[in-house]
Amino acid sequence: MNSYITGPAIKRFREERRLTQAQLAEKIGVSDKAVSKWETGKGLPDISLVEPLAKSLGVSVMELMNGEQIVNRNTSCNVLRSKFFVCPICGNLLTSMGDAVISCCGITLPPLDAEAAEGEHEIRLERVEDETLVTLDHPMTKTHFISFLAFVSSDRVQFVKLYPEGPAEARFQLRGHGFLYAYCNRHGLFKMKI
Repeated sequence: MNSYITGPAIKRFREERRLTQAQLAEKIGVSDKAVSKWETGKGLPDISLVEPLAKSLGVSVMELMNGEQIVNRNTSCNVLRSKFFVCPICGNLLTSMGDAVISCCGITLPPLDAEAAEGEHEIRLERVEDETLVTLDHPMTKTHFISFLAFVSSDRVQFVKLYPEGPAEARFQLRGHGFLYAYCNRHGLFKMKI
């Protein structure tokens, strides 16, 4: 983002909502002359007015700052593009089905990068009845453990939360192709293609 809110953006959003300058001004508690100054580039809204201005124009703050409304034309998602995020403060596990900006406990979280599952992070599979038992030969101490296992296929994400001092294993219904993931609290995310 290289610029602050521009006058043409305010004017375009206002006109798209069929609001007069006076109507917009009344909604956010300023004079219509202030709105006129913003739209002609002779002034800028105070930072405390950015959120109320965006809300009154029916756009997000980011859309107002960028000057373009974002319209979601996506009618489906690609589950195989799922990304995992783990909060280092509270341990929350968050997911997205593609690129996203995720925050927790006041910090923006980067997506976890998955490495090939090998060594102590090698994932083993064993067929048990109509499910697959997923196991790892990994320590499960209070300070070093596998926190979760997940299977991501084209139509679903399955999670199993694991706990220290428990087994590093879970059962999944593996249907079709996808990826198995294991998250080590010390070494990060590991994956195996199925």
